[in-house]
This record gives sequence, structure tokens and C-alpha cells, in this order.
Amino acid sequence: MSQEQPLAGASQRIDKWLFFARIFKSRTLAQQHIVSGRVKVNGKAARQPSANLRPGDKLEITLLNRDLVLIVREPGSHRGPYEQAKLLYEDQSPPPPPRDTLTPFEQAQRLPGAGRPTKRERRQLDRLMDSED
Repeated sequence: MSQEQPLAGASQRIDKWLFFARIFKSRTLAQQHIVSGRVKVNGKAARQPSANLRPGDKLEITLLNRDLVLIVREPGSHRGPYEQAKLLYEDQSPPPPPRDTLTPFEQAQRLPGAGRPTKRERRQLDRLMDSED
């Protein structure tokens, strides 16, 4: 199989481009988002994964926890590493809103000296208690 390089002004299927740009992990996921109407091209909902994208098109993608606004720079030829994939688009997404709540991981963290002592702290306490005898 030979990989042909796309032309600068060439068009490409939306699902392939979203996969190549590493917006979705698979073309199937990209197709599901497109069919459900969560992907807009130039302000209009794209309902078919076979619709074409061209350089300069504006994509608005609604994800679970954020919205992406991307300008297509060029079509992709394959799914490469992230550094290569981010050259396919210009990200104009709004910054995420500030969070008021802590994530479960942040809630599980403890400040030094709070809660149960660590093994190191326990050994230090044992040495301190033994030196008083």
C-alpha cells in the first residue's frame, strides 16, 4: 500500500481528517460524533462522515467536557504523532472555564503532616521516642 501525499488545496472526508488530526481515537468514534450532529463545518452541522473538508474550513466540535474550534490548515495523509497532527489545524478553542471543584485525585491528596504518618515519618518518630529513654 502506498501512501499518497494530499495536495494543498485538496479536500478530505471529515471522519478521516478528525482521525488523522488525533481529535478522535478512531474513525468510528469520529463518524458517531458527526452523525449525532456534534460536529459543525462553517457553522452548519455535518451529518455525513463522507462530507469533504478543505483548507480554511472552520470546525466546531462539541466534546463531553469542552468545545473545540479548529481551522483546517491542510488535509492529512496518515495518523502520525501528535506533533505532526497539530500541524493540520489551527486551534481557536476558548480557554476552559475555571474549576471550582477538585478532581477526585486532588481530593485524595493530603498535605504534608496531615493524616497518617508515612513509613519514613514513623521511623523518625520511633527514633525520637527511643532517644528519650
